[in-house]
Amino acid sequence: MNIILFDDPVIRQSLLPLTFTRPVAEIRVGIMTITEKWQMQAGATVSYLTQPYLQHKFPAHYDTHNVFVNGAVCPDGVLVEQVKSLKVGEGLYCDGLLVALNADNLDLHDAAELVMHSSSKRLECRPENIIREVWEIFVQNGNQIRRDFEVLTVGRESQPIGDRYTMVYGEENIFIEEGVKIRAAILNAENGPIYIGKNAQIHEGAIIKGPFAICEGSNVNVGGKMRGDVTIGPFCKIGGEVAASVIFGYTNKGHEGYLGNSVLGEWCNLGADTNTSNLKNNYAEVKIWSYAKGGFKSTGQQFCGLIMGDHSKSGINTMFNTGTVVGVSANIFGAGYPRNFIPSFAWGGASGFETFQLRKASEVANIVMGRRNLPFNDIEKAIFAEIFDQTQEYRVWDRKS
Repeated sequence: MNIILFDDPVIRQSLLPLTFTRPVAEIRVGIMTITEKWQMQAGATVSYLTQPYLQHKFPAHYDTHNVFVNGAVCPDGVLVEQVKSLKVGEGLYCDGLLVALNADNLDLHDAAELVMHSSSKRLECRPENIIREVWEIFVQNGNQIRRDFEVLTVGRESQPIGDRYTMVYGEENIFIEEGVKIRAAILNAENGPIYIGKNAQIHEGAIIKGPFAICEGSNVNVGGKMRGDVTIGPFCKIGGEVAASVIFGYTNKGHEGYLGNSVLGEWCNLGADTNTSNLKNNYAEVKIWSYAKGGFKSTGQQFCGLIMGDHSKSGINTMFNTGTVVGVSANIFGAGYPRNFIPSFAWGGASGFETFQLRKASEVANIVMGRRNLPFNDIEKAIFAEIFDQTQEYRVWDRKS
């Protein structure tokens, strides 16, 4: 079976700015990305059907037996078996949403025509299996950590902790991969599992409360406080206080400051003492900017902090209002609270913004990625240029000048 994870256009729009730079299935929730979940649980070749400007970086692979799967749907054992049982021309739906389609050797356009005239199966799908909105990433993260933990650790033996100065609670719920270094920390897995990925480091004085996941090569810095429902993607450096948040790969929050009920994309950096508000003073439901709506939308959540797209950064002592959305490659600094919707390629803060010009933004991205020995190549440059053009309408100061 060859799985092609497709971007549902409505969901993809609702997951901006995170999906400006990746297919929906490359969202990380729990320990793994949605792509990695399908690869592991279905044991199949997995590729993407995404936006044309992303397709070069995330190509589609067609075979003689293609099953199209909605990239916003997190698999479980039951769903995988249902997908595998689909006959050619059959589709699987959940509350009107196409979850999967066995299209054999057709492309998605022809497959869409096929499904209009084919049989379909309804699926009793748990709502937490589908990531439809950006805030659902952190809302569902604890549950997804628990599920991914079971998948990743079944039949395997954890590496020992080994450090006599580290205190452990609920050791049976802790799994440690090879190459991990832990020094004088507190690990409490009584309320949820703790997964520590290959070559990760937990430094002195760190306090880790499950559910928690840290992926390959990442660090929890000295004295870091991870309060549960937290995922740290690969090759990150995270310090300060973090709660109910998902941090994608190659992102740094190395210093003190609070991050709660938030999602950070890749290649972000939060300066020292950056803080996010995740609760309004009147305890009202938080509204955030929705690209799909073209305005602010209620999350239905009392707690919601910062949603930040790839390559964005904040200066020291930055303060983010409750429910702030920051686009791709924005640079925020200065005193006071900046606006709670900051477009892509914005440069400034509470006193106002100007455009972070594409050439300069690309130079910074090239330096940042080069430090990790990864290229900011022509494909990455083309993606940056497309996002710069797509988001120009949100940079209102350009229209005034």
